[in-house]
Amino acid sequence: PGTDTAFDVGQMKIGRRLAIKILNASKFVLMLDPTTDATAITQPHDRARIAALAETVRQATAAFEQFNYAKALEVAETFFWDFTDDYVELVKERAYGGDGDAKADSAKAALATSLDTILRLFAPFLPFVTEEVWSWWQEGTIHRASWPDSEALAALAEGQDPGLLADLAWVLTAIRKAKSDVNASMRAEVASAVITAPADAIGRLQTATDDITAVGRIAHLTFIEGAQLTVEVELAPTQ
Repeated sequence: PGTDTAFDVGQMKIGRRLAIKILNASKFVLMLDPTTDATAITQPHDRARIAALAETVRQATAAFEQFNYAKALEVAETFFWDFTDDYVELVKERAYGGDGDAKADSAKAALATSLDTILRLFAPFLPFVTEEVWSWWQEGTIHRASWPDSEALAALAEGQDPGLLADLAWVLTAIRKAKSDVNASMRAEVASAVITAPADAIGRLQTATDDITAVGRIAHLTFIEGAQLTVEVELAPTQ
């Protein structure tokens, strides 16, 4: 049995925002004409995102099996907002092809694989918007498509360090904050940035150096070993 819940207009607005974001994010991914060949996912950052997706599917599946539909929606939403707010922004320039075909294809394949899975996860909750997006690039109806396979996704990212995503999110947040603190545009150029971090974190972050410099518009990026993860940003002088 369910529980009585007071009608809340705010919840309706949240749902509308989610549906609109799904449409907009899907348009961006599909605009890239992404490859659906998951074997093209070779870059550590992309494989880390697929590892997180596999865990999301595992948790959502477990929640459905326990009839905990609210939990299934929660884990799908958490992944989706991280995907749009952080991952898409970090790989956008690479997906356009600036880093070479193999790196671009890796980003595109990860974006396509993520979108395909996200739509399946949201289909029970947002049947119309997911069906609309599905019709843009897939045959048939999403509501007859199979449920995502967490083990198959995990196999694509086998051996990938999951700490990379958390490190990248922290760095991206720090760069954004440095710009917002001085009322600078998120597109403002950065003359130099220094990332201080433990050795293991530096090793992870260096695999995504190109993505960090692209999203932050950083001319010169330096890594220094230290006890804690910190980011120092020097904005380029304005004309």
